[in-house]
Amino acid sequence: MSLTSQGLAIHQSAPEALKLHPCYSHYAHTRYGRIHLPVAPKCNISCNYCNRLVSDCYHTFRPGVSARILNAAEALDIVRIAVRIEPRIKVVGVAGPGEPLYNKETFETLKLVQEYYPELILCLSTNGLLLPAYANRLADLGVRTCTVTVNAIDPDVGSKIYSYVYHNGSILRETSGADALIRNQLDGIVMAVEAGITIKVNTVLIPGINSDHVVEVAKETKRRGAYIQNIMPLIPLARFRSLRPPTCEELRRVRDNCEKIIPQFRLCKQCRADAVGIPGHEKRRDRPKIWSSLRA
Repeated sequence: MSLTSQGLAIHQSAPEALKLHPCYSHYAHTRYGRIHLPVAPKCNISCNYCNRLVSDCYHTFRPGVSARILNAAEALDIVRIAVRIEPRIKVVGVAGPGEPLYNKETFETLKLVQEYYPELILCLSTNGLLLPAYANRLADLGVRTCTVTVNAIDPDVGSKIYSYVYHNGSILRETSGADALIRNQLDGIVMAVEAGITIKVNTVLIPGINSDHVVEVAKETKRRGAYIQNIMPLIPLARFRSLRPPTCEELRRVRDNCEKIIPQFRLCKQCRADAVGIPGHEKRRDRPKIWSSLRA
C-alpha cells in the first residue's frame, strides 16, 4: 500500500517507536506485527455496544473477544512463542478483553515483558477512567504508547453511550457517569503525555448518537496532547444491536473533517483482545499456531 504525502510526512516526523507500531503508523501497518495479551477480563464501565466474549472460535474478529484469559506467566510464554514464529512483531499490548487498568494482571504482565523483552514496544488500550491514577506507573513500567477510547466529551452525549460507570466504589449512571469518565479521560491524556507516553484516541462512530460530535472529540483530545485519532465504525452489539453501522461515506466524511484537526489512522482492523501478527493476516496463520503451541 502506497502512502499519501500526508501519511508519509506523519511517519517521517513520528517518534522512532511509532515508526514500528502498526496501529499508529500507516507505513508500519503492513510491515510489522503486534500481539495483544488477554490478561484483563474485568471492566469498570458498561458501553452499550460492548459484548465481551471468551471463545475459542477464531472466526470472530472484533474487540472484546479472546480465546481464553491468560495469567502473567502464560502471557510471557505467548510472547516468547510469538516472536519466535513471527519476528516482525514489534509491539506487545494489553487490550482487554475488559479494562486493562482495572486488572492487576495487566501490571504484572507489563513488568515481566519489559524485563525479558525490553526491545519490544509496550502498549495499552484503556477506557481512560483510571488513567490519571496510573499514567505515571505505566510510564515507569516502560509503556510508550497508549490508546484511549473517547466517544464523547459532552456528558449528555456520553450518557447515551454508557450504561454505567463504576468509580470510587459507586455505580454512576446517565450524565453523572459520563461526566466522571470524560473528565478522567481528558485529565489522563494530559498526564500520560506529560509522562512521555504517546496517545492515540479511539472513537466509535455511532450514527444518530455521536456522528455530529466526533469533531469536538478530536478538538478536545488534540488540545490535551493526543497524537493521532482512530475513528472506528460501530459494530452493532448488545444494547446497540438494533442500530446500524455508519456507511463508508459517513465514516470517510467524519475522518476527513477530523483530519483537519488531528492526524487520522485509517487502517484499523478492530482487532481481538488476543490478536497477533501482522494486522489483517494473523487470522489465517499466526494466532491459531501460537495458541496451540501454548496448549501443547
